[in-house]
Amino acid sequence: MFDLIVRNANLADGRTSIDIGIQGGRIIAVERNLQAQAGEEIDAAGRLVSPPFVDPHFHMDATLSLGLPRMNVSGTLLEGIALWGELRPIVTKEELVDRALRYCDLAVTQGLLFIRSHVDTSDPRLVTVEAMIEVREKVAPYIDLQLVAFPQDGYYRSPGAIDALNRALDMGVDIVGGIPHFERTMGEGTASVEALCRIAADRGLPVDMHCDETDDPLSRHIETLAAETIRFGLQGRVAGSHLTSMHSMDNYYVSKLIPLMAEARINVIPNPLINIMLQGRHDTYPKRRGMTRVRELMDAGLNVSFGHDCVMDPWYSMGSGDMLEVGHMAIHVAQMAGIEDKKKIFHALTVNSAKTMGLEGYGLEIGCNADLVILQAQDTLEALRLKPNRLAVIRRGKVIARSAPRIGELFLDGRPAKVDGGLDYAPRH
Repeated sequence: MFDLIVRNANLADGRTSIDIGIQGGRIIAVERNLQAQAGEEIDAAGRLVSPPFVDPHFHMDATLSLGLPRMNVSGTLLEGIALWGELRPIVTKEELVDRALRYCDLAVTQGLLFIRSHVDTSDPRLVTVEAMIEVREKVAPYIDLQLVAFPQDGYYRSPGAIDALNRALDMGVDIVGGIPHFERTMGEGTASVEALCRIAADRGLPVDMHCDETDDPLSRHIETLAAETIRFGLQGRVAGSHLTSMHSMDNYYVSKLIPLMAEARINVIPNPLINIMLQGRHDTYPKRRGMTRVRELMDAGLNVSFGHDCVMDPWYSMGSGDMLEVGHMAIHVAQMAGIEDKKKIFHALTVNSAKTMGLEGYGLEIGCNADLVILQAQDTLEALRLKPNRLAVIRRGKVIARSAPRIGELFLDGRPAKVDGGLDYAPRH
C-alpha cells in the first residue's frame, strides 16, 4: 500500500507510461503497470513528470523591489548596483522577508523547490542576512534555500566588508561568495579570490563567486578561481557564476582555460536572461551576446547549470520564477536548438543544478525524495518550447501546488472546439 502513485508518466530520460510509487516521502517504485494501491492516485496521462526545478543562482534579498527607490534608466549592471546601494541602507527586515516569501510562493507554483540565493553582506547591519536566514527557516518545509555570503560592493573595495562577510558566515550562511571583477584593480580581484577560497577551506564551506561578469576579455578571475580551487583542495565544491567575459576572450586563451576549469571541476552557472540583457551595453554593432561558452564548457565535461538570477529588481524588470523561461532563452542565446542540445539544456535546469547545489536524494529513482512536478507537456523538448503549466507540484509525497491545464476554446466552423496548450499542434511525427 503506497501513500501516492503517479501513473502513466513520461520521464525526462525518454521512458514512457511509467508509474511512480511513493511511501513515507520517498520513491519506492518506478516501473510500468505497478500492481499496487495507494491512498491517492494521480494520472499523469502521458505528461512529463520531472524532478523539481533548481535555481542555483538568485538574489532573493533584492527580488520584487523593482522601482525602489527608482527605476534603472540605463538598464546597466552598474546602475543596478548603484540603485541597490541606495535601497539597502533604508530597507527593513520585514520588507525583505515579505518580498522573499511572496517570491517563494510564486516559485512553488512553478515547480521550483531548490534555490541558492546570494545575500548582500555590504551593509554592516547585515539586515539582509538576518532576513534571509529567517526566510530559509520559514520555507524549509517546501523549499530548500541555500545562502551565499556575497560582498556586493567588493571584498577589499568596500570598508568593513571583510568583517561583515565573516560575521554572516558565523550567523549560519552556507557558502562563501565574491565579486573579484568589481574590486578596484585586477590585483585586488586576484587577492580576493585567494582570500575567499582560504576562508572556505578553513571553514569547510563551498564557494560560489560572481566571476568576470563583464565584457572585458582581460577579466580572467576564473583562471585564478580554478587555480585556487585546486590549491585548496576544493574541487567540485566551487562555482563560477556568469563568466560572461569568456564570450569575448580569444580562442587560444580559452583553449588553455577550459581544461584548467575541468581539472578543478568548477561548476559553471550562466544566467541567460540577465546575461543577454546586461552584457554588450557598450557595443554598437556588431553587439555581443555576452553569455559564456555553454556548448564548449559542456563538451569539456564541466557541470553547467542555469540560474534565474533576478526577478523584478534593480537589474532586471522582468522574470516569472519559471526556470523553463531561463532554458528557453539559453537555447536561443547559446544556439543549442538540436534535439540533444535541448535535452542538455533541460538537465541544466534540473540534475546539473542539483549537482551544483550538492543536493542529496534528488531525482526520480528508487530511494530518492518524492519531490516531482507534472507538466502539461509530453517531453522535455515540448516543455522548453511551451513553458507549460505545472499541473501538480509534489514535495515529499504531498501535493503542495496545482495549476489547471491551459486550454484554449475555439469558435470556428469545422475546427476543433478546444486547443490543449499548443500540444495539439506539435508536429505529428
